[in-house]
Amino acid sequence: MILLQQMFVLFMLMAVGIICRKTGLMNDKVSKGMSGIVVNIASPAFILSAGINKEQVVTNRQLLACALVTVMIYLGLILVSLFLPFLLKLDKRYFGTYRVMTIFSNIGFMGFPIVSATYGSVGLLYAAFFQFPFNLLIYTYGIRAMRSGKDIDFDKSFSWKNIINVGVISVFISLILYLSHVHVPEPIEDVITSLSGLTVPMSMMVIGYALGGMKLKSLFEDYKLMIFSLIKLVVIPIIGVTILKIFIKDQILLGVCFVMIATPVASMSAMLAQYYGGDEDTASRGVALTTLLSVVTIPLVGAICL
Repeated sequence: MILLQQMFVLFMLMAVGIICRKTGLMNDKVSKGMSGIVVNIASPAFILSAGINKEQVVTNRQLLACALVTVMIYLGLILVSLFLPFLLKLDKRYFGTYRVMTIFSNIGFMGFPIVSATYGSVGLLYAAFFQFPFNLLIYTYGIRAMRSGKDIDFDKSFSWKNIINVGVISVFISLILYLSHVHVPEPIEDVITSLSGLTVPMSMMVIGYALGGMKLKSLFEDYKLMIFSLIKLVVIPIIGVTILKIFIKDQILLGVCFVMIATPVASMSAMLAQYYGGDEDTASRGVALTTLLSVVTIPLVGAICL
């Protein structure tokens, strides 16, 4: 019920973004600017706010368990991505795009807001662990997968600046604040809390703006993309959480893992496809279709799994 309520709120915020596009209140420049604010200011503040916790309720052992589970989840997703294109009987030129869409979910724009609203600062602290492997993999494995046989100099396209960015740095700072019990002056805490409050509405409005430019009919005509979306949003989360239940007894950690797996395709998938020669059209439609379906699948699958 909590997940259903939160997805309804997020859906309404996305609807605001769609309305802003249709009425001209938002354009591509405004949307890009809002994305920059979310990625570089609001989301890092969101993560920092999790570390400014008055009462330590997560032990070091739990944090270590979270880190190990995060690594195992990404290894599992990579393994699934290797076989899924064959299962869908895709043309080989689409393999890279579908593999990237399988592995990388929209943890920043959708995952963090859902986790924060559902599981609070403890859940957000757990979710922050997914930030580093996401960045590390998307700028290494993600680039290689999207290359699709094209002659691209990987060494020149790889950059540590992309991996060690403001999001990852905020994760480390948040952990230091949490583990060291450093006192953060109240005015600074208020600033961080205020900035973190921008994350949910702005990120959802940006997603809504992007959806407003899509032709919905075209999203549902590609049956292979529909099958992929159901596997991504329903099958993988159900199987994944069922396996994780064997090893994880912490219900908050289990719930966070579910959200991180069940969120739609990361918007970065479309950007990588455009830049590194993948199927940009399929990636863009994959982001849009899974985002729309996730409004229903996340609370539904959550009710089944959790």
